[in-house]
Parts: sequence; C-alpha cells; structure tokens
Amino acid sequence: MTQSPKKNRIIFIDLMRAFAVLMMVQGHTVDVVLSDEYRLAEYPVYAVWFFMRGMTAPIFLFTAGAVFTYLFRLVKEPFESNTRVLKGIKRFLLLVFLGYLLRYPTPTLLDFSKVSENGWRVFFDVDVLHLIGFSILFVIILIYIAEKLKTGDYLLFTTGAIIFFTLYPFMYSINWKEIVPLPVAGYLYQETGSIFPLFPWAGYCIGGAILGSYLARNPDVFKTTQFSGSLAMIGSAFLIVAYVGNYIEEAIIGQSYFWTSSPNLIFLRLGFVLMLNSVVSFISIKLNSLPKLVILVGRNTLIIYIVHLLILYGSAWNPGISKVFSRSLDVWQTFFAASIMISLMTGMVIMLNYLKIRNKQLVTQ
Repeated sequence: MTQSPKKNRIIFIDLMRAFAVLMMVQGHTVDVVLSDEYRLAEYPVYAVWFFMRGMTAPIFLFTAGAVFTYLFRLVKEPFESNTRVLKGIKRFLLLVFLGYLLRYPTPTLLDFSKVSENGWRVFFDVDVLHLIGFSILFVIILIYIAEKLKTGDYLLFTTGAIIFFTLYPFMYSINWKEIVPLPVAGYLYQETGSIFPLFPWAGYCIGGAILGSYLARNPDVFKTTQFSGSLAMIGSAFLIVAYVGNYIEEAIIGQSYFWTSSPNLIFLRLGFVLMLNSVVSFISIKLNSLPKLVILVGRNTLIIYIVHLLILYGSAWNPGISKVFSRSLDVWQTFFAASIMISLMTGMVIMLNYLKIRNKQLVTQ
C-alpha cells in the first residue's frame, strides 16, 4: 500500500494507536486459546507476554485520550462552536451503546424472560467501550470547565486523572452492590465483574488528554529529541516512584499490594506508557510518512475491537471460538491463532478501505 503523507498527523501517535489495538487483538486471542500448562511465570516468554498484556489497556486508553483531545484542540474555536463537542458526545453515546450491545443478554431483543441473574450481571459489567465513552465525556466536561474558569487544560486534566487514581483504593473498599443499583455499581468497582470500572481506569484516558492538549498547542514539538527525552524523564520518575513506593509499603505494612489495590501499580503503568511513547516518538522523528496500512489500522480501532471480540467470545447472536478452543492449544498453535487473527483484522480494514474508495468512485461517475 502507498505511503500516507504526514499533513497534520503525528506519526508516533498513529504508530501507538496501531500498536495498541494489535496488542489487544493478540492478547485476547492468546488468553482465549493458550493451554493452562503453558501459563507459568517460569517461562520467560509467557512472563513477558503477561506483563505486556497488563500494559495493553493503559496504552490503549492513554492513546485514546491523547488522540481525542489532540483533534479537539486542533479546532481553534470556543467550546460552544467547536464541532468536536457534538462529535465527542455522539462518540460517547455510540461507545456506550455498543458496549451494552456486545453484552446483550438475549438473542430475542425484547423477550427477557429467559435471562438468568448471571446474564444480567454480565450485561451490566463495564468494559473498555463503556470506559472510553465516559472518559471522552469527562474530557469534554473538563474542557468546558477550563474555558469557563479561564484555566489551562493541564490543571483540569491533571486534577481529573488524580481524582480517579487516588479514589481507587477507597472505591475498592466499599461494597457498592449494597448501596447503588447494579448498573451503577459496575462503573465504580470490579466486584460486580466489571473489567474496566471508572476507578482507576478513566485516569489513564484523562492522563492521555494532557499529552493530546500539549501536542495540539505545540504542533512541531514531537519532531524534536527534547520531546522524546522529556517523556522518558517523566516516565522514569513514575517508575522510580512505583518501585520506591512498593519498598516503603512492604517496610511499613509488611506486605505488598502492588498488583492489586496499591497506587504504585498506577505509577508503574503510567511510567511504562510514557517510556513507550518516548521510544516510539524518538523512532518517528525522521519519518515523514507511514505505510497506509498503519494509518488504516489506527483509524479502525473500534471495528477491529468489536469484530475480534465477536469472533473470540461470541455474543447473544453468534458463538465464539472460546466455546470450542478455550485454553486448549499449545504454544505454536496459539502463535498461529494470534497471527491468523491479526491477519484477519488487517485484511478487514484493507477491504473496508477498498469498498469505501470504490463507493466514492461510483458516486462520482
């Protein structure tokens, strides 16, 4: 495919978007089909994969927040006349609707008589689409407040991210199912079965908004090594805080909660995401264009996400391959399964792009 010119695009963000969604595709595929006998930390390859799988969601969310805010701030208009406001609200509604549709509990649409209690619980679980939708809404609200108070984006975004991060242990300690309805409780903590409740996950998306706003206000800064170096320094600082904080936690409490409710895990994830952005931005400095396929993958993250989930996990209207191959394949079979899934998703976006171009040609004839 031909190279895509840079125009107003930030190359390293396009690379991050494509990387994040493909990491999510292979991560879900491997998690579905790899046999339990190979899921051992003693295997270095599995240990690396497992760590990267834990970093995929923060990368995906951070990048989503950065892209949305970057595009929002490129429109140099007041909030009331900024076309990105309405687009953002529509995106919020679409993502939340699709999130619930993927978990719809019955194939009959309006007949809920056979839906079990567990079926309703799964329907109300909060997944990444719900999360990104509400995170976009929060970013829009914060931008509105920033303009009305005449304060900078950075202050409001930083405050918003800190709120979602710091309240996480508190929200985790409350049994929300006994206080609020299940559909609401799913947004507040994981005990309902939600994979991505707002606390702390919305903080990563709002954190990405800080970078997006900065890039929109400094359009050429990403072409400099100073920018990459600054990201690396901030990322390193977060990583140091994570490991020092864990050491202090163990010394005071006598136990580490690093991989559960500790804020040190948040610092680790932020640090890793910033370091990865630093590396990718440094690599991208001398690039003037990207293969069109990379741009297409980044642009079609939503359709890729939905289709690969339907294939892997199924829905109320179709069975997923998890029903047949759940944790049953060896390492090489899993590798080929992940490769096939990535190939299918990239082939899909190529076909969609071809059909889009073809339709335009037919309209103009």
